[in-house]
Order: sequence, then C-alpha cells, then structure tokens
Amino acid sequence: MHKTKSPALDITALRSEFPMLGETVYGQPLIYLDSAATSLKPLSVIEAISRFYSHEYGTVHRAIYFFAKGASEKYHAVRGAVQQFLNAKCPEEILFTRGTTDAINLIARSLGDSLFSEGDEILLPETEHHSNIVPWQMLAQRKGVKIVPLPVDDDGVVLVEEYKKRLSSKTKLLSLAHISNVSGALQPLELLVPLAKQAGALVCLDAAQSAPYLPIDVQALDVDFLAFSGHKAFGPTGIGVLYGKLALLEQMPPVQGGGDMIEQVTWERTTYQPSPLKFEAGTPMIAEVIGLGAAIAWIEAKGREAISAYEEQLLAFATEKISRIPKVRIVGQAPKKGAIISVTVEGCHSLDLGTLLDLKGIAIRTGHLCTQPAMKRFGVTTLSRLSFAPYNTYEEIDLFIDALQEAIQTLS
Repeated sequence: MHKTKSPALDITALRSEFPMLGETVYGQPLIYLDSAATSLKPLSVIEAISRFYSHEYGTVHRAIYFFAKGASEKYHAVRGAVQQFLNAKCPEEILFTRGTTDAINLIARSLGDSLFSEGDEILLPETEHHSNIVPWQMLAQRKGVKIVPLPVDDDGVVLVEEYKKRLSSKTKLLSLAHISNVSGALQPLELLVPLAKQAGALVCLDAAQSAPYLPIDVQALDVDFLAFSGHKAFGPTGIGVLYGKLALLEQMPPVQGGGDMIEQVTWERTTYQPSPLKFEAGTPMIAEVIGLGAAIAWIEAKGREAISAYEEQLLAFATEKISRIPKVRIVGQAPKKGAIISVTVEGCHSLDLGTLLDLKGIAIRTGHLCTQPAMKRFGVTTLSRLSFAPYNTYEEIDLFIDALQEAIQTLS
C-alpha cells in the first residue's frame, strides 16, 4: 500500500468531502483523472449553493429588503475573498465573468478595441489554449493588429532567447498560460514578465490551471491581467474571475450594457459605474459567485502549498510509472510543471484508449485538448491526458497504469 496522507493533507478525509467519488461507472468505482478540464466539487460548495437557493435567495444591487441585502453582502464578500486570494490591491480590481474564456474575450474587446492600433503586436506561445488565441485573432481582424507566435521547447516552455528576438516597440501585449493544459509546463514568469515590461508591453496571464493549486500574488508577478475559472477551482460552472490593474480598468470601456452597470441613463447619454460594476451588466451570477466563495474558502482551508506539494508527489509517481511502459511517450517533462501528463501511444488512437479506460471507470481527457496549434508543435494529432487533484491517490494511479497497459495490449 502507498501512503494516502501528505504531511498536511488527510487524503482519506478529504476524499469523503467529494460526493462524486462515491459514484460507479459500469460497476467500477470512479477514478477521476480529468481535473485540468473541470474539478469535482466538495460538499461545502454544493451546500453553499443549495443553501442560497433554499434559504437565502435574493437579488443583489437592486433592493433593500432583508434577503436582497444579505445576498448583496455575501456577493461583495466573495469579491474581497478573491482579492485576498490573488493579493490584488483592492476589490475594484476583481471582475466576475463567466470563466477564463469570457475574461480574455472581455480584455480583447474592451482593451483591444479602445487602446490597440493597426500594426500593434500580440505575443502568444505556440502551445496556447484556443481561448487565448481566438479572441486575439478576432481583434486582429477588427483592428489590424498582428499575432506573433512564440516558439517553445519540447517541454512546452517558452524559449527565452527567441522571445527576446520577437519583443519590439510594436509589442503591446504578452498573453500566456501560467501552466500549459497540454504539457503542464510552468512558464518562467520571472523572466518573461520583466522583459515584456521593459518593452512597454502589458501582460495577461491565463491562470486557469494554476490558480486552484499554486499560491499566486498578482502584485509580485506584476501581471496586468489574470483570469481563472471557478469550475477548475472546485467551484461551480459559469463563474470566473478577471483581475486587472485598476489604472487599466478605469481606462477600459464596458463591452455590455444594461442592468446596474450604469450610473445615469438619459435619452441623450449614459454614464457608467466605476470598475468593477461597469463590466458586470445584467443580473449577476449570484449563486455561482457564492459557490466560488465557498470553493476559495475550501482551498484556503487545505492550503495551496499543501495541495501543490501533494500533487507534485502524485505527478512524480505517475510519471515514473508511465515512463516504463513501452510505446508510450509523455509529451512535455519540464522541470517545473503542473500535475498534468499528456501521452501519445504508438498504434493507439486517443479516443479508443479513452473508451477502454472509461469501461474501467477511469475518466481522462482525449483529443486535441482545445489546442490544435500545440498538437502541430508536438507532432501529434491527438493526446490522452490525465491530470490530478488532491482527491486522487497513488492507488488510483496504479489502477490507471494497469488499465492503460491492458488497453494498449487490446488495441495493439
């Protein structure tokens, strides 16, 4: 038997907080290895949402009755919790969005349309998620800006010398994933961000894969924007966060109108609320925000340092086991990486592999992982990806290895 307890995490007790782990698939216990796509939810999050709908329901910003006031207080308290979670300077730097994709689109629409000009350049690593490519391509079509792909090494890490060559006075933005959803590579922000600043460029960080697991300090990182999704951070779907430096948010126009984002409306003109409210048109995602608050509280209670340390142990254990299997190639083994392993198996299509693993109750991600340019960079068309969270165990990895070897034998 392998250890089921880290120095700071009681994994057995932690697993009991996730109802989905009690489910079975085709008579087999669920082994959930797809947390990079979306995480399972602890009871505290599920109960917070249910309690709000059942016993605390009210709208926000719009009424003075008891439950409306209570809902508004809870809603604003979560904004403060996110501020502390990221170490932003003030709550006004925290915007609620529908997710990371929505947040990046907001930046591209608001900042891009108002402050970017024809000929400006945006640098993107060549392994980015489509959500950090397509919004900028749309901006390029509207404004004539140029997208400049940044070469990465075979582990998915930006090649710093190549990056330096592409930085210029035309560079207006570096936008990149903190942790790659394909290779798991942790980008060297301590090198990349200062170079961007020296060139006068802004930095947008996609923290979808890092925010749930790594301590993040936006002031220390000196990024101008940071986005992450609640559903990857043990929270509900349909809620995300965009951090932006207040001086930039104050310059940026809203991209949607209506609801409480207004200050005053007349037939002649409309004035807007200051940040963050001017970016949050319509009735907000109240229950989802409350669920996000519960998820952040759960993460903070466990400790991101403890979560990260345990996941590093799982990653090392799984990497060593997988590396022994003939015909299997791990795509990306950066010295610093998140708890993500993507593999290609000689003679086996990822969809076939995923189907056979599913019959064993094992959930992994298969396909192009929403990163078709990355597939081209790594010389593959599809991959099979497993990713870990603190509710995973060494025993589950052993069962995965057995099932993987059996599937390879069947497909061969």
